[in-house]
Amino acid sequence: MPHPTPTDLIFSRFTDTAFPAIQKAAAQGGIDPAERDAFLMLPDAVTLLRDLRPEEGIGEGMDYIVALAHHAYLTWDAGSLTLSLTPEETNDVLGERSLARHDPAGTPRAYYAQFIGHQIWAHVIADEAAEPLDGCFVHYAPDGSLRVLGIFGLRPERFGFSAVEAIGPRPAAQVRPDGAPFFSPSLGAGRLHTLAGSDELLELGWRTLIPAHAASSRAA
Repeated sequence: MPHPTPTDLIFSRFTDTAFPAIQKAAAQGGIDPAERDAFLMLPDAVTLLRDLRPEEGIGEGMDYIVALAHHAYLTWDAGSLTLSLTPEETNDVLGERSLARHDPAGTPRAYYAQFIGHQIWAHVIADEAAEPLDGCFVHYAPDGSLRVLGIFGLRPERFGFSAVEAIGPRPAAQVRPDGAPFFSPSLGAGRLHTLAGSDELLELGWRTLIPAHAASSRAA
């Protein structure tokens, strides 16, 4: 069954206050909030980031707070679409037919794709155990590239989660340096899919555009 997303867990208290304030300021200033540097210049966005930052600080981890806040805001601004992909739908996304190019017309500007069933895993932190992918935030950057923020290890008993961002055009190659196809099992975990590097996370984001387009069309 679908479970709370990072937006539900972290940003629910901001959707009635900070997010509308950012939206209003961006509209008044003629700013495209999808441009991250411009987003970070908005005073209300700066206040949001200050509220999210732990009192003890997080050093380099602030980059991930910025990415998470930006993705969460854009997803809210685009209508708060969450794709809840079943194991069967996940297999379709990872299958060869998802290699087809998509028509960007009608695709949501931003959304969260949640993968139910812990089918996709990755080593996010060096020398630590692999973590399951809960889902990924996806949105188009102004230059047409895709930003994908993977959320790993999200579970009720854990305070927090791991996040990795990949940005760019769709990867041209669909194989690893050793010749294995993207998403092949590599953790000795049977048939579980794995992400080995940022290109695979980025490609996964591109592949979710097709079901996102279908979900948006059904909701229209």
